[in-house]
Amino acid sequence: MAMTMHLNVVSAEEELFSGTVEEVFAPGTMGDLGIIPRHAQLVTTLKAGELRYVTNGHMASLFVSGGIMEVQPHVVTVLADTAIRADDLDEKAAEDAMERAEAALEGKDPEDLNYEALQAELEAAKAQIQMIHNIGKTLGRH
Repeated sequence: MAMTMHLNVVSAEEELFSGTVEEVFAPGTMGDLGIIPRHAQLVTTLKAGELRYVTNGHMASLFVSGGIMEVQPHVVTVLADTAIRADDLDEKAAEDAMERAEAALEGKDPEDLNYEALQAELEAAKAQIQMIHNIGKTLGRH
């Protein structure tokens, strides 16, 4: 029997996952992280990207727009800014969000812009599109 740990993934809106997992792969701001049971304790920030986890031998994934992850030897907690189940991702909505953010960055008075917020929105949209394409490749869709 494989060693396991407990994973909790929550956002301000809802709890997205709570259960036993064998591994967690997270998009850390300083690079991707792989977490297995008995991992050293750490707290890290997350960037927009795919949060993957293995449960009962099967890989599952969620999109996170950023957040914080706390790792304890037998518990991993992800506090996501926002999170979306892989099945709920919408490529058209992500493309529209990316176009809106790019247009805002290009055409507005610099004093009226919140560059950090627009850049975060742009990066989240790009990460969603990349995740959709990765999942499509994994599932044999194009």
